[in-house]
Amino acid sequence: MEFNIDRYFPDISQEAGDAGRASFEEKRPLYLAASKHFLTHYRGEIMALHRAGARGDSVVREITAMTDTLIRKLFRSITRDLAQHGKGKNHLTLMAIGGYGRGELNPFSDIDLMFLYSGKDQARVEDIAQKLLYFLWDMKLDVGYSVRNLQDCVEMAASDSTVRTALLDARVLAGSRILAKEFEKVMVTQILARRSDSFIREKVDELRKRREKYGSSVYLLEPNVKESEGGLRDLHTALWVAKIKYKVSDPKELIVKGVLSEEELAGYREALAYLWRIRNELHFFAGRKSDQLTFDAQARLAAFFGYEDSGRTLAVEEFMRDYYLHATKVEHIASSLIAACSRRDEGAFRILGYFIRRPIGDGFYILKGELVIPDESVFEKEPARLMKIFEYAQKHGVAISVAAKALIRRSLHLVNDKFRRNREVNQSFFAILRSDKGVSETLRLMHHLEFLNRFIPEFGHIFCKVQHDLYHIYTVDMHSLFAVEEIIRLLRGEREEELPLLTQLARQVDKRELLLLAVLFHDIGKGEGGGHAEKGAAMMPTIARRMGLSREDSERLEFLVGTHLLMAHIAQRRDLHDEKMIIQFARQMEKSENLKMLYLLTYADIRAVGVDVWTEWKAMLLQELYEKAFNVLERGDFRLEARSERVKNVKRRVLEIIGTDFPPAVVREELKAMTTRHLLSNPPEVIAEHVKNLLQLEHEKIVTRVSHEPEGGYSNFTICTLDVPGLFSMITGVMAANGINILGAQIHTSSNGKALDILQVNSPQGFVITDESRWKRVEEDLRQVLTGKIQVGTLVAKRQRPTLLAERVKPRFRSRVEIDNEVSSEYTVIDIYTHDKVGLLYLITSTLTELGLYIGISKISTKVDQVADVFYVKDIFGHKITSPERLEEIRERLLKAIE
Repeated sequence: MEFNIDRYFPDISQEAGDAGRASFEEKRPLYLAASKHFLTHYRGEIMALHRAGARGDSVVREITAMTDTLIRKLFRSITRDLAQHGKGKNHLTLMAIGGYGRGELNPFSDIDLMFLYSGKDQARVEDIAQKLLYFLWDMKLDVGYSVRNLQDCVEMAASDSTVRTALLDARVLAGSRILAKEFEKVMVTQILARRSDSFIREKVDELRKRREKYGSSVYLLEPNVKESEGGLRDLHTALWVAKIKYKVSDPKELIVKGVLSEEELAGYREALAYLWRIRNELHFFAGRKSDQLTFDAQARLAAFFGYEDSGRTLAVEEFMRDYYLHATKVEHIASSLIAACSRRDEGAFRILGYFIRRPIGDGFYILKGELVIPDESVFEKEPARLMKIFEYAQKHGVAISVAAKALIRRSLHLVNDKFRRNREVNQSFFAILRSDKGVSETLRLMHHLEFLNRFIPEFGHIFCKVQHDLYHIYTVDMHSLFAVEEIIRLLRGEREEELPLLTQLARQVDKRELLLLAVLFHDIGKGEGGGHAEKGAAMMPTIARRMGLSREDSERLEFLVGTHLLMAHIAQRRDLHDEKMIIQFARQMEKSENLKMLYLLTYADIRAVGVDVWTEWKAMLLQELYEKAFNVLERGDFRLEARSERVKNVKRRVLEIIGTDFPPAVVREELKAMTTRHLLSNPPEVIAEHVKNLLQLEHEKIVTRVSHEPEGGYSNFTICTLDVPGLFSMITGVMAANGINILGAQIHTSSNGKALDILQVNSPQGFVITDESRWKRVEEDLRQVLTGKIQVGTLVAKRQRPTLLAERVKPRFRSRVEIDNEVSSEYTVIDIYTHDKVGLLYLITSTLTELGLYIGISKISTKVDQVADVFYVKDIFGHKITSPERLEEIRERLLKAIE
């Protein structure tokens, strides 16, 4: 594109033959107007070029050239106006540094300038700098600047690696060529020549810190195109390190020096072009600097790049999968180049290498703490060594050298069906899984080099697979690998204090390799669309046969993958005091070894989803289910225990505990009115407390108790009152009005008309609420609502003012209401899946009350922004709801309320 700036800048100094006498201040408005017109016109043309499909690198080149043209014109106009007959012209050079110096400007990138001067006339240089900068700032450009002489450059580069990095990319824009030449000389002799090792270490350390800040995985939910792993900054860092190490100014010189091949440099440039195209669109759309791939940006970019929804996947998921594939390549290119530069020059070691490297078998050697392959034909001669190399590296605790990694990538074509069925290969793979060290690191490396996808093609279907929700922070393949790491942590005893039972069970598992395979494969069916547990289970016999597993192991693998969602579902959404259901679950397990492994798999699956998804509350529910099912399996008879005998024992113990605090006859009456479920779902000590609270209702309208569980991150809030229609709805309304989050609820109604409800609650941010005044307000609000002095709906509306802040766009899924009449013999069970919002529980419970339904049991489950709430309900006559028309009405009314 030709940038005709003179069309916008009439030669103001030559106007009317002698307009040069006009002062700079008089000319300034003309310069500014001309600059704005120029920028608006050409920025529009470049945007049209981009929208028409121009490559990222082409658009970046045009933006840089446009900016160069404008800045040069302004700089020359200013210096000419201020200089008398060219005096002092050779003392100043304007340079672009940083990203602008590299010629890599996106639409709204920062523009970094350096005013390099010699001589003592610093005041004049700062005057020129200020005049130019004010022009650029008035045009709303993000400009950073520095005014330096050559000595400043040397001193600052020595003390500040950020300055040194910016100077690596310096480029002359205008001004003194003599001074520019002197700068180049100083760069080579005094800046680049300084110790490169410390600079490289600093850059690698910066990279690590940046990843800690922006997420240490390529596969993050909403990546930052510039700063996240696999983003632009990875490529920049690699090039800075190479420039310092090999003293080059142009990446092409790295080919001449044998550091990069032509294909690798082409790959580097393709990666840049791809990321730039995305960043250009982010900037153009926002009209400002914008680098985060937020959910709404992802959907927009998917449409911009021409992706379309297909039967199985959304357009946005396909776009993000391709983004992650590119990011993986970027991370590989960058880490390979950095690793090559980090290795010290071998010098004399090259000759001595043959004597000091240690052979470890199969053509592999250890040299300076790395596994190296002197003979590049080892894999061609014996493909099984492609698995052996990972086993050897793990066994000896060494890294695989960059050259060996590149050789593995080039040899992936050797991983065919014959390789996958090879007995030696599979024995080697199982040896890796059984090892006491480096299991997760080895699997991560196999995945990173794309060897795992080739060895297990079914795993390739979930490679970089995206789930467009707020719950899953990582892609499916990374989530699976993180889940394996969670089992390894248990085996190593890293969670022993926090999770003693799970740690003990992990160590008891007969075949740890089978458990690790089940964890690795649990989501493998997600590559095939819906119903992933069943689809994954169907793949297991084929994979197991290929790996040479026994029939028993194959069946266990199939069972674990097929049922991996079951335990979390029952623990979080079903009544754990329903013995019939516990027996049914135990029957499905068949053996206690299956139950143990499923418990471990469920834990790893939840823990690997993302930060804060595993909670003390979920841990408690899962352990309760495990222990109850384990007891049934150990008993082996699958018969219901004599409930009446157990109830008698509980009542006897409660009477002993209460002693003389209340008359025994009164206590017996209260216990007689309690449901069997209430008596058997709590220890006698807790029941005794409940009885004392219920007996206080003779004098009080409402009795409340709060006890905090700081370890679990929640409080138990107990409410005793007389039962009224819609009581639970009133309670949830008061909680919503007071900004209290409900994690779980146990609802108990005695036959004498007294209700005792226990809620597990915390703040919406996940903290225990210890403020006494807040709990007093909750109790007062409950009293006002229960005595009819205030309507609960009014209270909720008054306390929940609409927010003025725009909510962050979230991926949407349709709300679902499912009704089950099989799981419980006494209740109709309603499962509600929807997006979380303040007061949601009140909306649901008030709707159930309006429908004339009695809530017997409620299970609340929230995962990030997704809710799965369960209500066990009966009609006003105490029966299940069986009429299809009535069930449809319930479903429709609930959907209408939550949407």
